[in-house]
Formats: sequence, C-alpha cells, structure tokens
Amino acid sequence: MSWGTELWDQFDSLDKHTQWGIDFLERYAKFVKERIEIEQNYAKQLRFTSCIAFFNILNELNDYAGQREVVAEEMAHRVYGELMRYAHDLKTERKMHLQEGRKAQQYLDMCWKQMDNSKKKFERECREAEKAQQSYERLDNDTNATKADVEKAKQQLNLRTHMADENKNEYAAQLQNFNGEQHKHFYVVIPQIYKQLQEMDERRTIKLSECYRGFADSERKVIPIISKCLEGMILAAKSVDERRDSQMVVDSFKSGFEPPGDFPFEDYSQHIYRTISDGTISASKQESGKVDAKTTVGKAKGKLWLFGKKPKGPALEDFSHLPPEQRRKKLQQRIDELNRELQKESDQKEALNKMKDVYEKNPQMGDPGSLQPKLAETMNNIDRLRMEIHKNEAWLSEVEGKTGGRGDRRHSSDINHLVTQGRESPEGSYTDDANQEVRGPPQQHGHHSEFDDEFEDDDPLPAIGHCKAIYPFDGHNEGTLAMKEGEVLYIIEEDKGDGWTRARRQNGEEGYVPTSYIDVTLEKNSKGFASVGGRFLHVE
Repeated sequence: MSWGTELWDQFDSLDKHTQWGIDFLERYAKFVKERIEIEQNYAKQLRFTSCIAFFNILNELNDYAGQREVVAEEMAHRVYGELMRYAHDLKTERKMHLQEGRKAQQYLDMCWKQMDNSKKKFERECREAEKAQQSYERLDNDTNATKADVEKAKQQLNLRTHMADENKNEYAAQLQNFNGEQHKHFYVVIPQIYKQLQEMDERRTIKLSECYRGFADSERKVIPIISKCLEGMILAAKSVDERRDSQMVVDSFKSGFEPPGDFPFEDYSQHIYRTISDGTISASKQESGKVDAKTTVGKAKGKLWLFGKKPKGPALEDFSHLPPEQRRKKLQQRIDELNRELQKESDQKEALNKMKDVYEKNPQMGDPGSLQPKLAETMNNIDRLRMEIHKNEAWLSEVEGKTGGRGDRRHSSDINHLVTQGRESPEGSYTDDANQEVRGPPQQHGHHSEFDDEFEDDDPLPAIGHCKAIYPFDGHNEGTLAMKEGEVLYIIEEDKGDGWTRARRQNGEEGYVPTSYIDVTLEKNSKGFASVGGRFLHVE
C-alpha cells in the first residue's frame, strides 16, 4: 500500500487530508491548553478557600492543589509544548512537499504546452502544404497558365513541404519528451512526494498517540498522592467539633446589646375609682397619676425594641444598620484593608520617586516627565485612602464610645430598678431617663461624618486666601470638592498636616481638596473678611 501508486491522481485530496491532520493536531493542542488553564484555576480556587471550619481539609487541599499544578506543568511541558513544536515542524515539512508537487506539476504542464504547440504548428504547416499542392496542380493543368506561374507554384509547394517535414520532426521529438516526462512524473516524482507526505502523516499520528499516553500519565502519576490527600480529608471531616462551631456562631452574630428590662405596670383605673370624700387618697392618687402620665408619655415616645427598627434600603456605608459589636468588627476590617492599600500606594510612590531621580540623573534611561501622570494618580489614591481611613476611624471611635457609655449606663440601671433598662434612643444611643426622651429634641437617625459636622455652620467661614488647581480632582468621596485643572477656589481652612485643604467655590459650595493638587496663595490680614458668592465681605 502506497499513496504514490494508489492515489496518483488525488493531489487535491491529499492536500486537504494533510491540512486536516495538522488542523486536528492544533485543535487537540488548544484543548490541552484549555485543560491547563482549568487545572491552574482549579488549583487556585482550592488553595485560597478561606472557610475556617475546614482548616484541616484546606491543608490537604493545599497538597491536592499542588498535585493539580504538577498535572498542569506536566501537560504544558510534555504534551502542549511538544505538540506546538511538532505542529510547527509539520507545517514547514508539508509546505516543502507540496511546493515540490506543484513544481513537478508545473513542469509537466510546461512540457505538455510545448508538445501541444509543436503539434498545432505541424498541423498548420500540413494544411498550408496541401493548399500549395492544390494550387500547383491547378496551375499545372491550366493551359492558359504561364510557365513562370507554374514554376513559382512548384517552388511554393517544395517550401511548404519542407517546413511541414521539419515541424513533423519537432512534434515527434516534443511528443517523445512529454511522454517520458509524464511517465517520470506519475511513476517517480509524484510517488516519491506522496510517500514523504504519507510518512509525515504517519509520524503525526504516532506523535498524537504519544501525547495521548503522556496526557494520561500526567494524571496517573499524581493519583497515589491525591489518594492520600483524600484520606486526610476524611480524617479531617471526622475531627469536626460541633461545640466549636456553635461558639463561632456566637462570635459571629453577637450584637453587644443587653436584653430589655421589665416594663412597669401602668394603672389606668385609678381615675375611675377616685372618690371625692377620700381626699388624702385622692391627692396621693392624683400625684401618682401625674408621675405616671409623664412616665407613660416618655415610654410611649422613647420606647424602641432592640431589633424592631430594621434598616430600609441597602446597607449603609458606616454600617450603622448593624449591631454595635458587628459594626465595630466591620469598621476595623475596613480600616485594616485601607491601611494595607495605603501602604501599597506609598511604596509605589516611593518607587516612582526613586525612578524619577534616576531619570533626572541619567536622562538617557528615560524621561522623568513620563512618570508625572502616574505620580499624580498615586497621590490622588493616597489622599483618597487617607480620607477614607480618617472617616472610618471617626466612626469606629463613635462606636467604641457608645459601647463604653452603654456599659456605664447598664451599671447605673442595676442600682435604680424603677427606670426601664436597655431603652434605645432614636439615634441608636441608650438613655436611663424616660422623661429625658420626651424633653430632648428629636435627632435624625443615621450618622454624621466630620465633614457634615463642619458644613452645618450657618455663617460662612472667612476666606483666608485663594488657590489654583494644578491637577484635576474628581471629588467622588464624601466631603470632598471636585475641581478642574486651572480652576480658582477660595481657601477657608489651611492644611492641618493631613494633606487636605478646605476650599469654597464662588457659588458657595465647600469641601476638601488635596493640598498637593493646588497652588495656594494666602491673603494678608484676611481674618476680617469672608467670601460669599465670589465677593469679600467684612465680618464684624
């Protein structure tokens, strides 16, 4: 069985078959590559699971993930890499063989055209010789024709006959040459080329078989270790402690609230049974009724269940919708994350400054100006993170202060049992005086950041200077003021060392802007002036 003898007339079919073989090999290589990515992602997911209850299982999963990485590395090196290199070699070899086949076919076509041209020329000269012979015979039989015309026709006949003989010899030579080249093409050249293509395709098949085995071996090698990992997971499952899990639930959901105390009895019947003759009792009941009325009003307006007031809408930024203990944990976690991000940005800023110094000392290594946008972005991130940390620390201090206050109030409420314990005011704090809840002004539920407290002043702060924005600032965070590059603002409070300056627009809008983003110019003797609507007004 040989392609050269069996498939001598199937050049296009072999072209398509060999191309299909290489395409199939590349598709399998792509499949292996996708499997490698799946194994790598699978290993990452197994390695970074953070469920504390499965700590022992995670230790085994860490080893298990390592074995999956070994599988991925083995496939990448032994299967995918080898397939890609072999596919490249096959493409080059196939291209060379097909070029040789096309050259052989083109050479045979050229021989056929030469033979066909000589044949057509011989045929044309034979027709011309026949015409010359007919003309000579006609003139020779014509009695009116002159001897000169007959002689001329005879010479033309001899010339055409000679040319026909020459073209006949050439046609015979070209025909013999074409037959030889055609025999050589179909019995020597093409069989040799097809044999090389056949060997190439068989090598491709063998390589695929080797890669199939390598693909399976990659899995088989890690099966013993994976089995040990699975056994360790089973042992870890047997070591689960339900008591420890219950304690984790307590730690996760403990609110820090105290259970509500007993409600006092409110007697509404004393006004019904009051008699005019019993003056002493009436007076005492009347006084008691007055006290109870105040207490009742205080309790009716100030009484709030611990968990009866559910937050509406999405979770608040300061976690004020959570119980105190959970809110404190959430705020502490956010502050820790912000501090880590701030450290990263600070390290990046330091690295960029060092790189900028190197560029300034050695201009051939790079342009210092190319680092300015990245530096500005880093500074913006640092300022934003500092403001976020400052805001969350203020909320955390508020929570810790309320927690400490509740501890003091709980201690005092144990002494005086007549006052309702655990009552919560509308703003989320506790009070031990029921009448105080009635007399106190209503406060808005929610939280106030330090920026909100500062902006609640009725009178505008005096302008102490002006500034010009060097860089644009988006001002998305609470309490900040957005500005465009080149915009002029009024300064109403200098930088206190935290990197922020308080400014005001001409329309009265106020907020904090990064000090490093502005060019500040302070006014002389500006304490007696305030800026309102873009004008400086004298303040008495």
